[in-house]
Amino acid sequence: MKAKIVGTGSAVPKYCMKNNDFTKFIDTNDQWIVTRTGIRERRISREETTSTLAFEAAKKALESAKCKAEEIDLILVATCSPDDFFPSTACQVQAELGAKNAVAFDLSAACAGFLFALNTAYAYINSGVYRKALIIGADNMTRFLNWNDRGSCVLFGDGAGAVVLEASETGIFHFVQHADGGQGRVLKCFVKYEDSILKKQKEGNSYLEMEGQEVFKFAVKTVPICIEELLKKAGMQKEEIKYYLLHQANSRILLSVAKKLKEKEEKFPMNMEKYGNTSAASIPILLDEMNQEGKLRKGDILVLAGFGAGLTWGSTLLEW
Repeated sequence: MKAKIVGTGSAVPKYCMKNNDFTKFIDTNDQWIVTRTGIRERRISREETTSTLAFEAAKKALESAKCKAEEIDLILVATCSPDDFFPSTACQVQAELGAKNAVAFDLSAACAGFLFALNTAYAYINSGVYRKALIIGADNMTRFLNWNDRGSCVLFGDGAGAVVLEASETGIFHFVQHADGGQGRVLKCFVKYEDSILKKQKEGNSYLEMEGQEVFKFAVKTVPICIEELLKKAGMQKEEIKYYLLHQANSRILLSVAKKLKEKEEKFPMNMEKYGNTSAASIPILLDEMNQEGKLRKGDILVLAGFGAGLTWGSTLLEW
């Protein structure tokens, strides 16, 4: 059994923080940020939470798919910034939607999370276990930023994106996934907590920490190789790909990947200038925007690629 995306949706916070807003508390400016990242503004959650953004994106995806919540068999939420340890974000979304027939759970693979969740849902559908799945990427990364760290606080934004994946007799779907826990320290966010028995403060903090150059080199090196691996597995040529939808982390990364693949930059759509790096939400937000703008046509072959903390990375080839 194959599977196709039949609906998309997205949601972002109301508050928009522009690059010049950072000049009030750190040494930076709009030109410095745009030149190095391609980001001009990002959305920051105030009243919104990971679960409320996930719910809004999910509701829109169901409307796009003309699908009732009761028809959904599986809800997967990819997030590394849930509101609570439990109940899971997926279970909270299930309750709000009234998707009483769906099994629901979260998956954490940071910025590659949505892709890993999409592939997991496909595996369920391909094996015949479920027929309709709701996959959501949602993160509120700004809660974990050190706003005095110029190298990281300007990069991230909050948001959620969702798709409905449905069983289909026809279609194309292939994926590859990888992880390297040995390199996990270059992008981390430790939790500070107190031991309930010994009453001793554990080392670490709740801020995101990133070795920017190492992460950049990791992405530029692994993503092209991963995409080439995927194309070989699918038996397809680069000329057959309509768009490459990559995790929206940094415009320089995406342009470097295009150059290494010897593909046109026009095939690598970007929207990080409006949203920044929204972690697991970035690919589905971009997918939804392109869908709403009518840029995706039936039969288009797309490659989705994600990379992030873990370290985790992977790519998916699918037919629209």
